[in-house]
Amino acid sequence: MLALFKSKPLLEQAEQQWLIDTFIWAVEHFDADFFTKHTQIILPTVEHFPDSVSSIEEMATKVFVRVRDYAGMNAWPIQLVAPQQLQPQVFPHFEFAEHIRGEQSQLIVPPSHTINISFNPNQINQPQDLVASFAGTLATVLIHHVGVLPPGGKDYLPQAADALACFLGFGVMMSNTVYQFKGGCGSCYNPYANREAKLSETHTVFMHALISYFKNDSDSKKHLKPHLRSQFKKAQKEIKALVENSANPLLLAYAPT
Repeated sequence: MLALFKSKPLLEQAEQQWLIDTFIWAVEHFDADFFTKHTQIILPTVEHFPDSVSSIEEMATKVFVRVRDYAGMNAWPIQLVAPQQLQPQVFPHFEFAEHIRGEQSQLIVPPSHTINISFNPNQINQPQDLVASFAGTLATVLIHHVGVLPPGGKDYLPQAADALACFLGFGVMMSNTVYQFKGGCGSCYNPYANREAKLSETHTVFMHALISYFKNDSDSKKHLKPHLRSQFKKAQKEIKALVENSANPLLLAYAPT
């Protein structure tokens, strides 16, 4: 009888476990030291994106630089190019001395060419989509360079890139841009501006809540879309209980004190 009053978990156990395993995979392979010491929860605010711009190209460039630097990838051989300049390319080989992110990252084997990425001009009026798209692209670049498949293998690479973008600190924007409400004004809705999410809203919110927990974040909830806040709050409670009852030394090591 008491089971009738027990709330249903936000996610099925297998789905929850995949996200937790993916967090562990990210910590093990994408510079845990940078995550611990420098990763921020990036918010859609003027404090995190203070630049003024006067053109589409300038906005794309300044947002990209901010996202790249917050991700700790300013030493990476990545170049932003205009959409019409983007051509098929072979991913180059390059190596870092030790750390792959942050000020301590240093290339010891330079690439033969830069990694060119571009942007969707339709997202200029939807800056959270632009930020999330850049974060997802950088996460994909990270995965390709490190060359270690996520939990579940290659079939889960697109979902892992979304999860890794949350690990980089962009979970608010990733969560807010999974689904765009069309609204009542057809002329206000541009489907071509939406990013192509691979995780659902609930999965993305849970992953953001997981990162938020380990970063001891208390500010990001108010920047989520209103309908996502209750999911985030529920995820927080479930994650806190899960980590406190976990026997996994890595989860315990990164838990806030």
